[in-house]
Order: sequence, then C-alpha cells, then structure tokens
Amino acid sequence: MGGRHVAAARRLLTRTLDGGLPEREQVAAAGAVVAELGSPERLSELVGELVRGEGDPEGCARLSYRHVLGFDKLLLIDAGPRHMLRVHLWHAGAGGTGREDIHNHRSALASHIVRGRLCMELYETGGGDGFEAERYEESLADGSADWLLTPAGPARLRLAHTGRYAAGSTYALPAHTLHRAWCDTPVPTVTLFLETGAERRRHTDVFTAAGPHAGAVPKQPLDVPGYLAALNALAELLRSP
Repeated sequence: MGGRHVAAARRLLTRTLDGGLPEREQVAAAGAVVAELGSPERLSELVGELVRGEGDPEGCARLSYRHVLGFDKLLLIDAGPRHMLRVHLWHAGAGGTGREDIHNHRSALASHIVRGRLCMELYETGGGDGFEAERYEESLADGSADWLLTPAGPARLRLAHTGRYAAGSTYALPAHTLHRAWCDTPVPTVTLFLETGAERRRHTDVFTAAGPHAGAVPKQPLDVPGYLAALNALAELLRSP
C-alpha cells in the first residue's frame, strides 16, 4: 500500500527497528531512522506521495488531530503495533495552552527537527530541591480516541536538563523519560516524530503543577479532506525557503 517513497519508508522502519532490540539500541536506531527520513528532500518526497492519496489516508486521518497545545499531529505511516511515524507541525502563536505537561511515553521515541526550533526539558522524580506536582496516569478510552487521566497522587520533580534543538537536530528517548517540549520561534516548527517498540506500556505518566485536570480529554480526529489539506499545507511549508 502506497507509492515508492511510502514503501521505502516502511522498509526502513522494519529493517532497522524490528527484531527485538534492547531498549538502548532501539532508541539509537530510532534516532538514526528519523534523521534519515527527516531530511528535507526525503520528507518532501514522502509527503508528496501522501498528498496524492498514497498510503492509507482514511486510517491516518482517524489518528491525526490538532493537539490542545496548538500543533498538528499528522500520522504519515502506521506500521502496525510497532511503529507510528508522524509529523508534528507546531504553529507558533496559534493559541495553544503553552508548554506541555511533563510526561513520558508508552514506547521509545525519536524526533528530528526539520525546520524551526524546539526547546525541551528533562525531569527526574524525587529530590529535596525540586517542586511539587500532581501525577496522573494517562490511558486511552475504550471505543474512542479520548485520553483518560486518572489521579495518582502528589509527586516531587526535579529539572535535570534543558536543551534547544535547531533544524537538523535529532533527539531520542526511552519510553519512561519524563520531559516536555515547546516551540520557541515566531515561525512554524516541523518535527518528524517516531514512536517504536513491540512492548508498549499500558499508560503514561503525566505531571502538572497547574492544578487538576479533567478526567477525559477529547481528541478530534481529522476527516480525510482535512487530513489531505493539512498534508498539502505541510508540503508547501517544506518547499518554502
């Protein structure tokens, strides 16, 4: 399913990441994959095929949406339970709520900054020099795409690292790593984002110091025309200087 560039991306994901790698090797391999697929020329070719309806527009649209923080999550390739390759299109000043809550993921991740810039902070739990936060367990609701947030008690966090990632940079993290990221430029930022690994955690951990969260946070998936329009806008952005 898909054109030449879609098929090549699927082969790269399977060849490089399948086979039960230890997590440390999986993380490094995921970083190498997004760096290769995230080169402006190769990503433009892949997105160009998807704009023409190659791949799985219906399935990808159902798993693509505008995040509450003001960026688009566009699924490019859904390679079964092991690999999800997305573009995150960060709209600077688009009315999002600001920085993400501190969180981790269900599986290892890697992100390549195609254009623009991201800031990211890494956190650790515990430590007397940290700050108080409320912890939630985040899972997916049965029968819908909504996030469920279950209170899990107070926690103490400590900022461990702050980084700034410009275009051409890549970072990769194990699933349990606590972090948050945000776009800090006045122009859109594009990242190629990969979640990978056969073993997926049942929930993620979310920490906030900003007060209680709702029990469920709805996702509004794109329809197919909206998904293809978002991809077309992405293709135009990738072609711009």
